[in-house]
Amino acid sequence: MKISQLKKEIQVLNPEEGLKLLNEYQNELETFKLKQLIEEEDRRLDILSSYENEMFLKGYKVIAGMDEVGRGPLAGPVVVACVVLPRNYKMFGINDSKKVPASKREILSEIIKRDAISYSIIEIDNRIIDEINILEATKLAMEKAFNEISKDIDCLLIDAVSLNNIKAKQISLIKGDEKSISIAAASIIAKVYRDHMMIEYDKIFPEYHFASNKGYGSSAHIEAIKKYGPTEIHRTTFIKNIV
Repeated sequence: MKISQLKKEIQVLNPEEGLKLLNEYQNELETFKLKQLIEEEDRRLDILSSYENEMFLKGYKVIAGMDEVGRGPLAGPVVVACVVLPRNYKMFGINDSKKVPASKREILSEIIKRDAISYSIIEIDNRIIDEINILEATKLAMEKAFNEISKDIDCLLIDAVSLNNIKAKQISLIKGDEKSISIAAASIIAKVYRDHMMIEYDKIFPEYHFASNKGYGSSAHIEAIKKYGPTEIHRTTFIKNIV
């Protein structure tokens, strides 16, 4: 029944009957809306798990997702997470970390780490990034994260990168954190871990506002570099045109 029709029906009833009818429909409507939301999220997670399900059907036993955070900032490390989720795992809200509010990421990160069969987190600091470049530093972190997992991974879903030094089937997905629940889970863990690091660095270097910019090149961050110079966590190869 449409709201307009419901209002008309209520108008012909006495106040007590009208209130009772409205409450009944409101409860039904709330239940219906909640059920709709649950079904929609369930369908979304089915789609997000399609690569994992396909590889399980092909006979792979241990499927991991991997993602990095922090390739673009002017300061701080690049962080990689590798996650092995249980088969048919569903946790409402898992998505590309960039699409999840910070408060929800915190909760999801703890749940994912609790529920995961295995996970690893690796950071590569700014000095190594400057030495070997950000792409190679990211690959190094990915290889270390892969090797640190306690289970033998036979299939790796990875976000837009291909690794040479690992023994597993690799599936490289562009925007993988939007297409794979394992990669999305890894992106959330990595993002929360790195954000916490940058918040701690903000306490040491408050002039650079790392708690808010997370090391990225905001206007306030760039002005701070010009005024105070780089810190020990800045990537010199990234800021050579600023200082």
